[in-house]
Amino acid sequence: MIEISLKEKGALLILVLVIGSIFFTIFSSFMGFVITQTQVQESKYQQAQAREIAEAGLNYYKWYLAHNPDDTTNGTGLPGPYVGVYNDPELGAIGEYSLEIASSTFCGEVSSIDIYSTGRTYEKPALERTVYARYARPTVAEYAYIINSNVWAGADRTIVGPYHSNGVIRMDGTNNSTVTSGQEDWVCDGSMSCAPGANGSTVDGVYGDGPNSSLWTFPSTPINFTGLTVDLASMKDKAENGGGVYIAPSGKTGYHITFLDDGTFDLYKINKKQNEPNGYAWGRQMNIIKNAQFQGNYTIPTSCPLIFVEDALWLDGEVKGKVTIASADIDTVGVDPSIILNDNITYADADSGLLAVAEFDVLVGLVVPDDMYLNGIFIAQQGHFGRNYYNTSMPNAWEQYILRNSLTLNGTIVSNGRVGTKWTCGGVYCSGFNTRYNSYDRDLVDNPPPLAPKTSDDFKFIEWREAD
Repeated sequence: MIEISLKEKGALLILVLVIGSIFFTIFSSFMGFVITQTQVQESKYQQAQAREIAEAGLNYYKWYLAHNPDDTTNGTGLPGPYVGVYNDPELGAIGEYSLEIASSTFCGEVSSIDIYSTGRTYEKPALERTVYARYARPTVAEYAYIINSNVWAGADRTIVGPYHSNGVIRMDGTNNSTVTSGQEDWVCDGSMSCAPGANGSTVDGVYGDGPNSSLWTFPSTPINFTGLTVDLASMKDKAENGGGVYIAPSGKTGYHITFLDDGTFDLYKINKKQNEPNGYAWGRQMNIIKNAQFQGNYTIPTSCPLIFVEDALWLDGEVKGKVTIASADIDTVGVDPSIILNDNITYADADSGLLAVAEFDVLVGLVVPDDMYLNGIFIAQQGHFGRNYYNTSMPNAWEQYILRNSLTLNGTIVSNGRVGTKWTCGGVYCSGFNTRYNSYDRDLVDNPPPLAPKTSDDFKFIEWREAD
């Protein structure tokens, strides 16, 4: 028989104790990890539920706005927050959401509604989550172009953003978004080339040599152009009586406004215009200023940044803030003023934006930069957006301006008639801008200038993110 000494027994005991301690430590750590992970998973589950409850609060208020447009008080007439109970179909009331609501209002009209919805469960109320959404009615800012006529986009064109016409579209340019026509097909009448077909042949509602034909759709639902047009009478009233700026008829030729980067504008009365050089003008308008008289510097009101000019208008400068300007005469039959884009129109900062509405045409002037930049939403309600054709065959003082290099437009064009800023003679470029680049302004989609025309009466999410 083998005898174990006391010394050996002590060593064995120590070994057992060490191994036991190690095992206990490992087991305790494992159990702690399991418990911690269970707690983490439970917290994540509770947070996920809280986020879903917060999103339910946003969905509730979207429903509420559909039935109570522009009401930002949840029917109480009092400031928030507004608390609602979230009921699970199986478990009953499991939590609640709290809504904080604010609106952007200009000239007495709601432009957009911002909502912060905080959700929490009753089981873990401290683990709350907050989501933010902006509700607004979609506007024309979602498009690069909306046209109410047949139109031809040349091969030199690059268009970023949706392009729509209620008429037929010949698309030879490069589009990176949808091109939609309200027409299923069209019988060529000679107003646009139908190559390889001839006059009298039938082409699709969208046709041409553009590279991205997979994005072309026809027929699509026509956009109600009449519904898009701005209520000029209402705009005039808001300018006169709602805090905007109203500029009465000049009694002369019109006005020239230059925006300044401090949120003001300089106003000039145009006493005389210069005859256009031997050219053909759509609308037969002269757009060179010959004599103008300074009228003063005016501050654009922040609560109603609206300028209504009851006369023809020449426009340029650097816009500060969100501004809307209109040129119209709603009282005189047969007088439909236009806007002449006289020089570059740029923004003072990323928060700025412009809406320019003309009762008739929006025209790019003759004496403009070789590389011209235009920022804004430009609406020609009864006429068209474009640049007149000027003839280079006869020498004149303005011949150097007839051919311009490029036109870069960041924003939206809404035109009742066909758009044209480049002219070809026998297939050769002979007037206007040699290259054109158009991109819709994503910032104006989320936060357009006041009174921008709506493409729908329904509020929609235009931004949605977790605020935590």
